[in-house]
Amino acid sequence: MKLKLSRSVVARSAVITSCILIFSARSQGQFLMDMVDTTKDMGKNMLGLYQNYNYLRLSGYIQPQFQYIQEKGAKTFAGPDFPPNVNNRFILRRARVRVDYARINREEKFGFQFVFQLEGTERSVTIRDVWGRIFENKYQMFALTTGVFARPFGYEVNLSSMERESPERGRMSQTLMKAERDLGVMVSFEPRQITNKLNWLKIDAGIFNGQGITGLGEYDSYKDFIARAGVKPQFLTPKIKFSAGISYLNGGFQQNSQYIYTMNGSGKGSGFVVDSNTANIGSKAPRHYAGADMQLEFKHPKSTTVFRAEYWQGVQTSVANTSETPPFSTAEPLYSRHFNGAFFYLLHRMGNHQVGLKYDIYDPNTNVKGNEIAQGDGNFHSADIKYNTLGLGYLNYLSDNLKLILWYDFVTNEKTGLDGYTTDLKDNVLTCRLQFRF
Repeated sequence: MKLKLSRSVVARSAVITSCILIFSARSQGQFLMDMVDTTKDMGKNMLGLYQNYNYLRLSGYIQPQFQYIQEKGAKTFAGPDFPPNVNNRFILRRARVRVDYARINREEKFGFQFVFQLEGTERSVTIRDVWGRIFENKYQMFALTTGVFARPFGYEVNLSSMERESPERGRMSQTLMKAERDLGVMVSFEPRQITNKLNWLKIDAGIFNGQGITGLGEYDSYKDFIARAGVKPQFLTPKIKFSAGISYLNGGFQQNSQYIYTMNGSGKGSGFVVDSNTANIGSKAPRHYAGADMQLEFKHPKSTTVFRAEYWQGVQTSVANTSETPPFSTAEPLYSRHFNGAFFYLLHRMGNHQVGLKYDIYDPNTNVKGNEIAQGDGNFHSADIKYNTLGLGYLNYLSDNLKLILWYDFVTNEKTGLDGYTTDLKDNVLTCRLQFRF
């Protein structure tokens, strides 16, 4: 007996299939710019969402935690710096509520998506995401996103804090991509039909203000161009999954000082030299980054092992004592430094239990090492010091909505000739976190 289906049934089935493909979990972790949400159960709910015409979704999570650090008042990248008389604390690291709205048009194709995410803790209330996305439906390959959203650079930057195994992103991510998000516009190439031969490829390219959401607003006319091209997760064998990407950033900001310092060489005897030409005022202070990332997942009979590696290098311009992009217009002298860094994750999960190892490297000035960074004519500062962080952790997925994280970071800085940095700082930190999500 042959079963005949009407065109409308076939069309609806195609839309539902497309929904599940787009909105379901597609990788080893969930990303900030996933099509609708960063929660794992979105794909399972899409069929009911379509049938009930319920296009609005509410999700969120909180991360209360206890931390202990070696020394009172220590600076840290495991959350906010500790206050002067504090070496242990309870804090609400993140508490976020997210609203997603997706619309399918009369032709039963995707029309647009809107996302609003708010964060509130004991320290502040801020907006994290406000963006809209328009879908192209002729070829079902392109989309346009605009608003406040995550920069399309690298893997770790875009991996949601709700899904990431380590409590925090690496020192380099937090420094060069502070708060991850910026205001801009982005075009995405990502085929949405399973029959498309390029459905393994995803390309994002956008133009952004540059200072990020931690800045006080756009303060010059220069913009950042950021792009990432990636291979979406593919099975190399039935038990090995692979994904990878390359990223690029070309940007900068207006220089309001005539003084800009650059390195005159590398190694012993090198140092910063100043260019004090008045023509520097109004010119573009450069920021150029390049990165590559790779993820492997190995399936075992009763467990899963994940390995991730990511490397960045480039040129960063900032002020003397930090390599963060200035959040506001400044007339301070600027320092241009060549940097590199990397993140390595090794994770093993068996049932609800997971152990993790993370190695994080950030060298903000690759031209000098250790005691070559000293007081004197070299004009060196704390922003030139290399840091390595070894993180060890245990995670227990108590349920689909509750996760326990126990993590210890061993933080090591270069021993230099700078005052206060002649020995390793006492800034190892323990984090005990519970994450609740809905």
